[in-house]
Amino acid sequence: MAALDSPRPGLLASLNGKYHRAALLTFAVVVVAHWAEHLVQAFQIYALGWKTSDARGVLGIPFPKLISSEWLHYGYAIVMLIFLFALRKGFAGRSRQWWNLALGLQFWHHIEHLLLLIQAQTGWRLGGGTAPSSIIQLFIPRVELHLFYNTVVTIPMIIAMLVHRKASAAERELTGCTCSPVSRRELATAAS
Repeated sequence: MAALDSPRPGLLASLNGKYHRAALLTFAVVVVAHWAEHLVQAFQIYALGWKTSDARGVLGIPFPKLISSEWLHYGYAIVMLIFLFALRKGFAGRSRQWWNLALGLQFWHHIEHLLLLIQAQTGWRLGGGTAPSSIIQLFIPRVELHLFYNTVVTIPMIIAMLVHRKASAAERELTGCTCSPVSRRELATAAS
């Protein structure tokens, strides 16, 4: 009967506690796949000499309509924002500061994609151009800009994860996360 009375942690608590490592690994796979798209596109432009309109990454070659959809790009920006927000409570101390930096930068990146999506849906164009444009894209070409955005979001994310893996006992207790190797050893010792 006591087991029925004990509250089970919610999804976010579980993702930031005992499943934080699995959630971070899942998120990392999504980020790496996205990076692969951008790096292949950059290779197509700079190494193979393709026109920017022809350089569509990996998915864009077989599915050109998919990759040119602002919905796809906005969807990815939202997924990133959701993951960064949802997994935030699993970090503490310096790792939380780095994660918050990535979250803030991704929020701005999301605003830029929202602006692109609105233009694609309404026909209105920022700066009077012929194609949708984000604010910073008025000054920096889109391919280079998105490589920059992905870099400035990914770097603090990676730093946060590395710092998080070396979390102090106090930080681990504060978050309930079991990501660090020390936490997993402690759990294994406690279980035996």
